[in-house]
Amino acid sequence: MRDARFLDAVRTDLAEAGLRASIVVRDLDSGRELDIDGDVATPSASLAKLPIALAVLTRVADGRLDGATPIPVPAGDPSAGLPGTTRFRYPSRIAIDDLVSLALTISDNGAADALLALVSPDEVMADLDRLGVHGIEVRHPFADLSDTPLERFAPEEAHLAHTLAIRGSAPARGHPIRQLDIARTNTGTARAFTDLLTVIWLERGVHPEAAARLREHLGANLVRHRLAPDIVTDDTAWSSKTGTLLNLRHEAGVAEHTDGSRFAIVALSTSEVPASAQPAAEAALGAAARRMHERVREAGG
Repeated sequence: MRDARFLDAVRTDLAEAGLRASIVVRDLDSGRELDIDGDVATPSASLAKLPIALAVLTRVADGRLDGATPIPVPAGDPSAGLPGTTRFRYPSRIAIDDLVSLALTISDNGAADALLALVSPDEVMADLDRLGVHGIEVRHPFADLSDTPLERFAPEEAHLAHTLAIRGSAPARGHPIRQLDIARTNTGTARAFTDLLTVIWLERGVHPEAAARLREHLGANLVRHRLAPDIVTDDTAWSSKTGTLLNLRHEAGVAEHTDGSRFAIVALSTSEVPASAQPAAEAALGAAARRMHERVREAGG
């Protein structure tokens, strides 16, 4: 009952910030967890890079791929304003290991699509099934995420794209924006991404070298404005991946404390505010994740 009242208060605070969220916090060692709507399927945006990177790193670790092999990457579009190879003016060749680094540390869509040319969505899904991770769907390349109504409006009209994203949301009937339609786009649940982080950190069924490399990349993630301000302290390290698309704001990561305790924290959120910059929403999501993390940690104290 106390947890129910606590979670209702967290939901209320999120709603006041214009957010609907699925959040799971799990103690990786004891298995204790707390969640808000942890099994709701949500478009995953760049969180889909996690299982893709794991699939590639697994093949590098077991010898099916050579991480030093240079892979052709086409020229991008500097005007799109995205990071990494997506901004490159000219074609390039980049080693597989470095493509994984770019995809995870700066969320480079071009690098992630080059990885998908090495491991297909079907192969990624087969790997997840083998690991017993269910609830994540990888269906299409990341170039598709740069083809939304947001790219068709002038910058001063970006709120119109966000309004369409918000008003078009009808889970039972799909969504007119295909990147937000859970029947057509890459999706996941907060619990599924928590399960994926669990097998990576505890090395359950994954190649130890692949898991270690993935943890290293997530620890070097440069996109740290969402949950990190509420999680990171002098005695807490935060390794994570974010996902952002139109009115979606996600982050999935692991907090590791100097006392040895480890907590997977996954927050998937949908904003009802028609704006690109939403610092209040980011702050509210971080605060909710922090409160739930503290609750689970205190339960094991």
